[in-house]
Amino acid sequence: MRILIDADGCPVVELAVAAAREHSLECVILCDTAHQFDKPGATTLTFSKGADSVDFALVNLLRAGDIVITQDYGLAAMCLARRARVLSQDGMEYGEENIDGLLLARHTAKKIRKAGGRLKGPCRRTPGQDAAFDRALRGMLAKIGRGEETR
Repeated sequence: MRILIDADGCPVVELAVAAAREHSLECVILCDTAHQFDKPGATTLTFSKGADSVDFALVNLLRAGDIVITQDYGLAAMCLARRARVLSQDGMEYGEENIDGLLLARHTAKKIRKAGGRLKGPCRRTPGQDAAFDRALRGMLAKIGRGEETR
C-alpha cells in the first residue's frame, strides 16, 4: 500500500506526507511542471502540463489497495474502479455511495457555465478542513493497520 497524491492545487501535501512517513508507507507526489515539490520522505514525479496528464499517470501507477488523495471527482472514479481508497483534501472518502452524485453535480455545473451561468467558487480554506483531512487519513490508516478495512 502506498499514498499517491494528486498534488496540483492540493493544500494537504504536507499532512499526507507526514502520515505516510509515520506509518512507514511509500508516498508519491504527482504534479505538472507548473508545480515543484521536494518533500523528505516522498518521491515526486513531474509530468507535462497537458490536459489530465497527471491524472492518467497516477491511474497507470495505481495498484489495488493504494490510497489516493485528490479533489478531482473524475480521477477519484477511475481510482475507485482500480480498487484504491480515495480521499478528498477535506477528508471525504469517495466511494460507490457518493461518486455518481458528485460526478453528476460536476457535469451539471459544467453545463451551467457553458450556457453562460456563473457559480460561486469554493470558500477560503480553513484550519478545520486541514484537521478533518488529517483525522480522516489517520483514521483510515489505523483501520487498515488493524485489519478492519479491506477493499
